[in-house]
Amino acid sequence: MNKLHSQSVSRFFKALGTLKTEEEYYAFFEDICTVVELRDIAQRLDTAIMLENGANYQEIANTIGISSATIGRVSKCLNYGNGGYRMVIERLRAEEENGEN
Repeated sequence: MNKLHSQSVSRFFKALGTLKTEEEYYAFFEDICTVVELRDIAQRLDTAIMLENGANYQEIANTIGISSATIGRVSKCLNYGNGGYRMVIERLRAEEENGEN
């Protein structure tokens, strides 16, 4: 079993599934994460989106203010990971195309 898989992590994921509104997400994540942690997570998703859109490391670093090491880590996950970034990016694009955002 993967080191990430645990009862605690599974409970956390189930907890996320109970959140219904953006306000509920904000309330939960403001309680569970520091501002820096939440910002860092959001920046990683922004980085993945920019990489998918063809941006280079310098553009991403200048736009988001993230290190090239983190960009490289996101790129590696995007290209060789479990497909999580791509799945989310595709769903976000589909929502945008359907006018859901």
